[in-house]
Amino acid sequence: MTIKAIIFDVDGTLADTEDAHRIAFNKAFAENGLDWNWDVALYDKLLKVTGGKERIKFFVSDFLTGYTPPADFEDFVKHLHKVKTAHYTGMLRDGHIPLRPGIKQLIDDARNAGITLAISTTTSPENVSGLLEVGLGKDWESYFAANGCGDIVPHKKPAPDIYFWVLNKLGLPAAECIALEDSNNGLRASLAAGIKTFVTLNHYTRNQDFTGAEAVFDDLGDLADFYRKTGLPLPKA
Repeated sequence: MTIKAIIFDVDGTLADTEDAHRIAFNKAFAENGLDWNWDVALYDKLLKVTGGKERIKFFVSDFLTGYTPPADFEDFVKHLHKVKTAHYTGMLRDGHIPLRPGIKQLIDDARNAGITLAISTTTSPENVSGLLEVGLGKDWESYFAANGCGDIVPHKKPAPDIYFWVLNKLGLPAAECIALEDSNNGLRASLAAGIKTFVTLNHYTRNQDFTGAEAVFDDLGDLADFYRKTGLPLPKA
């Protein structure tokens, strides 16, 4: 069946964002008088959970000992995440987080071929906008027929909710779409929605289990193999 849409994950897929997120979390903690520090090894473990607010809660519940959460813990977490997002989007605006090799070309090629594009991510709308405005321009929203992000569904990846939401917005069956992911959680979500999925690795996900993926790529710097394995049309000369 002809592929009619590509659905993109964001963090780790469109750009190597995870270390920037980690740094932004640490800045938010310090700004709020917390002695928490997420190093690379710890953050690798925390990435088991998707969503920034959910990741903070996971850290508190599973990695802190002797810590008593405040009575207004939910508001406390929301505040920390808001401060973290401000630091992260500042890094985006300053151009510190470029799109990964091959991504801009893939997006342009797909648009020129008449393929519909969509986003399926757990990251916040502010993060998506900050990244893609720098990477694609101020009209980045016009590139995507559906922008599934943040808390618009009750359950985040590896639940397939966000993919079902996107498919509904597109009005397309899963069989006419492919997904591009970078993590085991993302792969599980897209496969549960019935979507063929291709994986592009990054530092944090390189050793994860990608059983069920159609193919796994180090990056998309050389797009020819990706086009061949996905069945997407090659760009016209």
